Amino acid sequence: MSEVTLAQVHQALQRYWGYTALRSPQGDVITALLERRDVVVVLPTGAGKSLCFQLPALLQEGITLVISPLLALMENQVADLRQRGLKAAAYHSELSTYQRRQVLRQVEQQQLRLLYLSPESLFSSAVWQCLCAPALRLNGLIVDEAHCLVQWGDRFRPSYRRLGTVRPEIARLKPEHPRIGLAAFTATADPSSQRVLIEVLGLDTPAQIRHSPYRPNLHLRVHSVWSRGYRRHCLRHFVQQKGRTSGLIYARTRRDTETLAAWLQHHGYTTAAYHGGLPAPERRRIETAWLQGTLPFVICTSAFGMGVNKPDVRWICHYQPPLQLSEYLQEVGRAGRDGQPAVALTLVSDRWGLDRDDQQRWQFFERQSQDIQRQAMAQATKLPRQGNLNALRSTVANLELTLALLHQQGALQWQDPFHFQLRQIAPNVVPPNREDPESRRMQEFLRYKGCRWQFLLRAFGFTQEAQTCRCGHCDRCNS
Repeated sequence: MSEVTLAQVHQALQRYWGYTALRSPQGDVITALLERRDVVVVLPTGAGKSLCFQLPALLQEGITLVISPLLALMENQVADLRQRGLKAAAYHSELSTYQRRQVLRQVEQQQLRLLYLSPESLFSSAVWQCLCAPALRLNGLIVDEAHCLVQWGDRFRPSYRRLGTVRPEIARLKPEHPRIGLAAFTATADPSSQRVLIEVLGLDTPAQIRHSPYRPNLHLRVHSVWSRGYRRHCLRHFVQQKGRTSGLIYARTRRDTETLAAWLQHHGYTTAAYHGGLPAPERRRIETAWLQGTLPFVICTSAFGMGVNKPDVRWICHYQPPLQLSEYLQEVGRAGRDGQPAVALTLVSDRWGLDRDDQQRWQFFERQSQDIQRQAMAQATKLPRQGNLNALRSTVANLELTLALLHQQGALQWQDPFHFQLRQIAPNVVPPNREDPESRRMQEFLRYKGCRWQFLLRAFGFTQEAQTCRCGHCDRCNS
C-alpha cells in the first residue's frame, strides 16, 4: 500500500470519522488509490463512496482534485470535511471574487488536501494556470457522480468530455512529479457506461470495483394514475400515511416543485420547494431544515439529495417518473440508508387514462435534446482541422457542445484541454433521431410485470445476482 500503512488508514478512519472498521469493498478502493492505480467504482447510494477517496487524500501529500456536478454536493461534502478538521475547499461561480482568490491562494500554498470543482471551473483560466504551476503537487483526480459524464457530457455539460486530457497535460508540464491516479465513482453505471468512462477519462487498465445496488430494506412501488387530479390525490394520501417521517418528493421541473409545495402547504403540510434556481442561502436553509427534521419532506428536482448523508429517510415519492433509469436508482437509493424499511413510490400515467403528462414530457425532452444536438452539429463545418477552443469561442455558436458531440462520435481528438484536431468530418453532420436508450429502459421498468429489483440488477450489469434475486417486497412480488 505505497508509503501509507494499513495502521495509518485505520487510525485516520477512527480519528476523523469515528469508525473502527471499513466496510466491504472500501478497503479495496482505498488500497488502489493509495497505490495510484486507476479505478472505476460502482457502489450503491449510502455505501460510503466519498470516504473511499477522502481518506487517501488526507494521508498523502499534495492536492486531490474532486470533479463534482452540483454546487450543493460540493458544499455539503466540504462542510462535512471541515467539521472533521480536514483541509478542503470548493471553487465555484457562486463564490465572490475575493473568496475565489482565497481558495486559489490556499491551493498555491498547498494548504489543502481536497479541492472540489465542476468540470467547467477546472478548465477556467485562473484555476488551470494555478494547477499547472511547477511547484504544485497534484495527487489524484476523482470524478464523483461519474455517470453525469455519460448522461450530460455530449448534451449539456460538454466540459466533461475534456477530462481525459488533464493527466497527460500535467505529466507533460511536470515530468518530474509522480503519476496522477484517476478514479471514477458512481452508484449507477451499466457496463456500457463503464466503457465510456474508461475511454473518455483515459483510464489505464483500471481496477473495476462493483457492488450490487440491491437493498433488501427498500420496497419499490409503481402506481398508475389516470388523471391529474388522481395523481395529486395519490400523492396526498401517500404523504398522509407517512406522517412526520422523513422523505422526499421528486418532480421534474422547477415550476412543478413550487406548485406542489404551495398546494401541500395549503393543506396544512410543512414543506418547501427546492431547485437549482433558488439563491444559495435559501437552498442551504432548506437542506439544513430537512436534515434537522424541522422540514419532514421537501419537493425537489434532481438537484437535491446527491451526496447528502441522511440515514433515516423513510420514503421517496416520484410525483413524475425520472427520464432515465440511472436517475431513478440514484434517487430511490436516498431512502433507507440506515438499513431500516423504506418505500419508494413512483406515480406514472396510465397508458389508457386521461393523463398523458408523462408521455408528453418524455417526448418534449427527447425533442429538446435532439434540437440541441442538431443546432450544435450544424456548426461542425465551420471548424478548422486544428483549433484552439478559446480562440474560436467568439466566432462559432454552440462551440463546446459541437466539439463534445464530435468527440463522442470519434471525429475529434483533444490534444490538450484547449486544443483539438479533427479526425474526419462529413458536411452537415446531424445526429440521428433515435430514442434515448436510457429513457426507453425507464419506460420498460415502469411497465415491467416481474420483480422490480430483478429488472434493475439486469439493467446495470448484475446478471448473476438478478438470477438469484426474489426480493419478495416490491409491488410485483407482493401481488
